[in-house]
Amino acid sequence: MRTIVGRALLEPPPEGAAIAIGTFDGVHLGHRALIAGAIESARRAGTEAVALTWDRHPSVTLRPDRVPPLLSSSDRKAELLRATGIDLLAVVAFDEEFSHLSPEEFVSSVLIEGLDARTVHVGHDWRFGHKAAGDVELLHKLGRDDGFDVFGVDLQEVSGQAVTSSRIRAAIGDGDVELARTLLGRPYDVDGMVVAGESRGKTLGYPTANLDIDPSLARPPIGIYAGVAQVAGLTRPAAISVGTNPTFETAGRVRVEAYLLDFAQEIYDERIRLEFWKRLRGEQRFDSSEELVEQMKRDVEATRAAVGNNR
Repeated sequence: MRTIVGRALLEPPPEGAAIAIGTFDGVHLGHRALIAGAIESARRAGTEAVALTWDRHPSVTLRPDRVPPLLSSSDRKAELLRATGIDLLAVVAFDEEFSHLSPEEFVSSVLIEGLDARTVHVGHDWRFGHKAAGDVELLHKLGRDDGFDVFGVDLQEVSGQAVTSSRIRAAIGDGDVELARTLLGRPYDVDGMVVAGESRGKTLGYPTANLDIDPSLARPPIGIYAGVAQVAGLTRPAAISVGTNPTFETAGRVRVEAYLLDFAQEIYDERIRLEFWKRLRGEQRFDSSEELVEQMKRDVEATRAAVGNNR
């Protein structure tokens, strides 16, 4: 997959492009269906399959006081888009200047001059241009004038409801990481650096990796989760705590830490990926460290039962 970052650097593929357009936060099932349509069009016509997206969530520019928690960082989104099989990832800065382009200017400068669109694939309710003045009907009209076909794709559904980034955020916010996994088509994950903690887990026989996680990412509510950790080229089951360590602290900040099963390596300053598979329980305060250890043993057993060995 090639990547172009910046509207000024766009260059039309030699044989034109089949383009899927979207914010693609999380690259969920609906996004992948949209992109699959563009890939199919590209292979049929001998063009390049392109995913056109933005360098930030549009709300950062349009509604900075209402930016939703993100389902993927920019790097993770690029990784997930690469896995779809597209040929080119085009990333445009969604800044003030871009947000003021009229629908016609967007089509002319980005889709035609920038990428030589032959087919364009968008959600059926997609809006574009300054003040969201453009819709799929207008895109069809502009496509007829400029020589590209438009496919307005219906939203994917799971359990009778549309698969959307908003629905996934709500599921994660409720701690329903199993529903989030169904809608994403993969476990919800976060990346972060392993940083020094209080080392209490080590003294209790359960050393944990404390993660420094981008605060802009969605995070499940306080509780204990079964999941999987990927670090140093290895994959291990992980009992994950999102919480404040109430047994030892009265007003601690919320931390994300994980006990990796069957793992004994030193991983400070390593980047780790945590996948959330299942919520096990809420956070509890115990009267003694012995009671906490007994519960941690049960959490580890529950984690292994939920995710298996995952080596």
